[in-house]
Amino acid sequence: MGTLQVMVRFNSNHSFIVRVNTSWTIARFKQEVGRVQGVPSDQIHILFAGRDLPDSLRIQDCGLGQQTVVHAISGLPQLSVDARSHATAPRSLSDVDLNLQPAGAGAAAGFLPSYFVYCKQPCKAVKPGKLRVRCGTCRQTTLTLNRDPACWEDVLVPRRIQGRCLSSGCAGTVAEFYFKCADHPTSEDDTSVALPLVRTNTQHVDCLACTYVRTPVMVFECADSHVMCLDCFARYCVTKLNDRQFIQHPTLGYTLPCPGGCDNSLIKEVHHFRMLGEEQYDRYQRFGAEECVLQMGGVLCPGRGCGVGILPDGTTNMVECVRQAGSGCGFVFCKVCKEAYHTGPCGETAPQPSAPANNYRVDIQRARRARWERRTAATIARTTKACPGCKVRTEKNDGCMHMTCPRCRFQWCWLCEEEWGIDCRERHWFGERG
Repeated sequence: MGTLQVMVRFNSNHSFIVRVNTSWTIARFKQEVGRVQGVPSDQIHILFAGRDLPDSLRIQDCGLGQQTVVHAISGLPQLSVDARSHATAPRSLSDVDLNLQPAGAGAAAGFLPSYFVYCKQPCKAVKPGKLRVRCGTCRQTTLTLNRDPACWEDVLVPRRIQGRCLSSGCAGTVAEFYFKCADHPTSEDDTSVALPLVRTNTQHVDCLACTYVRTPVMVFECADSHVMCLDCFARYCVTKLNDRQFIQHPTLGYTLPCPGGCDNSLIKEVHHFRMLGEEQYDRYQRFGAEECVLQMGGVLCPGRGCGVGILPDGTTNMVECVRQAGSGCGFVFCKVCKEAYHTGPCGETAPQPSAPANNYRVDIQRARRARWERRTAATIARTTKACPGCKVRTEKNDGCMHMTCPRCRFQWCWLCEEEWGIDCRERHWFGERG
């Protein structure tokens, strides 16, 4: 049996540490909170990740870590029947995979569904993520949700999901989702950016480039959903970066398409390029800024080792790379020929040899094998499975993996085919529709 130090925020007014045994139930946890606060335990609600946790749930099944913040609320009226029906099957928002296919053989082989974030500090790497929810008004984690998220848009697009904030004096109804790194303890304010294209390779798809089956992988938003392992994705990006073959898109920024050359496949979330590492990501940002300057009619300083972007005065061909704020080299050059500034017409300069572009080529047969199938296992077993409780076939018609049997009301997991619990919500709360 282990112990955790849990930060309890009581009625959103003050916080204190409670040392809990992981074998405790929520009812036992409430007793400890009530003892500290002098409040009867039956008047306390423990809120975590958008749910009022039930008394029978054990701490070890809640997805709590060291210094995790939970809210304890007292003096609330009884929850409605609808709210209670959700509360009886608490669903933690840790380690949710938002892009899932049924786990099947992938889970059996150790490729457990998850989703991923880029952790800037301290990991500086792609890591499994935890999804959390809070009130969009008071920004406290005291909001209970009206419905589960069923797709990435539910999480990333503001105001898609409503709820009820239980914090005293707050009438907030809008859910605000955010992400944390699951690889280390985090403070309440720590957040990480989600990487929607990075998925667990539950389908064991070959990498588009190296043909190995690895996990996690990038799944591009092209029609064929081509798959590439993260190492090959980094090499693809660096190759394109070296040849300045990124695309400057007016709304998406400096980005790349699927390496298979597919239409309408530009990467929309440019934080995916953080996977290149700090040095290459700095180059990516610099090149992107330079491309913006060029598209605005600017020039890049030709001084040795400089390259600062400059928007020159349109009335003269003389451009000075001004030294300021740690940038600029002081070189004065001609806007037309990019040589040291001169009076009179520009002289002819010998053309500079340029290295041939390293075009990133993909074998057609590899591309056909490296497709993430959107509908698998006979269209996900024809979208119905037997309820683990009464064996009646239950239909799945959206992206949420949390099922409720229409006959016996048993709440179960579409992927695990077992009773719905914290682990299901942590790992695969929702995914694709098939």
